[in-house]
Amino acid sequence: MPNELGSYSQWFFKAATRFPSLVYEARREPESSTEPPYGEMSGRDAEIVRAIEDEGVAVFTFDGLRRVTGSHPETLSRALDRLEADGLVVRSPEGYSATSKSKAAVRHDAGRGPARSVPILFTFLPYATSLGTVVAALKGKWFGKMRWFGMSEGAARAVMKWVSDDGQAILEASLSPGELHIEARITKDSELPGAILAAHQLVGRISQLYAGSRPATRHAPVRVGYFMPLAM
Repeated sequence: MPNELGSYSQWFFKAATRFPSLVYEARREPESSTEPPYGEMSGRDAEIVRAIEDEGVAVFTFDGLRRVTGSHPETLSRALDRLEADGLVVRSPEGYSATSKSKAAVRHDAGRGPARSVPILFTFLPYATSLGTVVAALKGKWFGKMRWFGMSEGAARAVMKWVSDDGQAILEASLSPGELHIEARITKDSELPGAILAAHQLVGRISQLYAGSRPATRHAPVRVGYFMPLAM
């Protein structure tokens, strides 16, 4: 056995000296597939589609997606053009929407970075104003450092999202008749105070909306009676 190992070592040394390319081909690890990681999409396009699917918004803005993904505006514009040509997103006056085709085009085995969800507030809302009126008053607005990202709306529930300038925090407001839930998803603790401030500004805007929806009424004078305590 020692002689065989010695002979092999001598052969390998000579082969490496005379035919280095052959030895390299024999020893190197198999290369990974050159295919794009998510079907026909490039890595950048797949990352954008995955971000859209992860956030779960039906309509999103260009600037909101740029902040969430950290993409350069020109890079994102070209990527969205490709995705639109492939039928993965559609453009509308309100922004962009993902198609059903995009849901099958990406894997969700890798997230976009660690983040934690922080509940900020839950409150009851009066029923004086319709859900659609509240959504219309909040859609597209900025609160503090949080910029409008996008939303999804159903018959009895709407989810609205805002994103910070650096994309490190996302504020989510879930509205249903009579209820409001607000939570923040942050990657850095330093983003939490700004998210809390924006959440309270958002609630302030809703309060103004409900206050303005009250019908104007004339308050007639009323008689007030006071009851003296009984003498013991």
